[in-house]
Amino acid sequence: MTDIDVLRVFCAADGRHGNTLGVVREGRNHPDQASRQAIAAELGYSETVFVDDPERGVVDIYTPGLRLPFAGHPLVGVAWLLDVEAVNPPAGEVWVRQDGEFTWITARPEWAPPRELRQYGSVAEVEALPAPPPGEGWLYAWAWQDEAAGRVRARAFPRRDDGIVEDEATGAAALLLTDRLGRALNITQGRGSQLITAPAPDGEIELGGRVLLLGPAGDPA
Repeated sequence: MTDIDVLRVFCAADGRHGNTLGVVREGRNHPDQASRQAIAAELGYSETVFVDDPERGVVDIYTPGLRLPFAGHPLVGVAWLLDVEAVNPPAGEVWVRQDGEFTWITARPEWAPPRELRQYGSVAEVEALPAPPPGEGWLYAWAWQDEAAGRVRARAFPRRDDGIVEDEATGAAALLLTDRLGRALNITQGRGSQLITAPAPDGEIELGGRVLLLGPAGDPA
């Protein structure tokens, strides 16, 4: 797997945490969906991206069990890695900007797969949830950490039987929550990942975070 870079997306300020992402730089070496799905399942990350055209930012996204038209942390990660002005997943064109240590994408919330956004009364309730909580369907559990400041504590549970019990940092859910609340958010998710969002013109949402390159797949890092 020498053509696969491993990134950590939505890191905390100290570089820790973040959601692991596999990026297959030469997507043309794996042209069919079956082989891509097999690689994503073998890697076992919440998502793996295949780069089909690095100059135009054309990409294809897979979880261990299915193909996605859009996903937040893979697009932030691959945008940082390719250093492009836009990335193009199947859902549509996603604009990119760099702002200091943060990489931002702008996307439509309706591109995000459905999630149940369940508000809890306190941060302690969110942190006490079992992994995964009982029930079916994709759950995004959140509570205000500081409502006036737009600070949110969240955890995410795919509950789809593909080996991902808890998703460390979920950009699509952050887009949906920002759209629902209609305000900028600073989200701490999982063990301590950081996602920042802001409403943009024409109903779009900006989503930003830090990205760290860990190295080729299979490295001890």
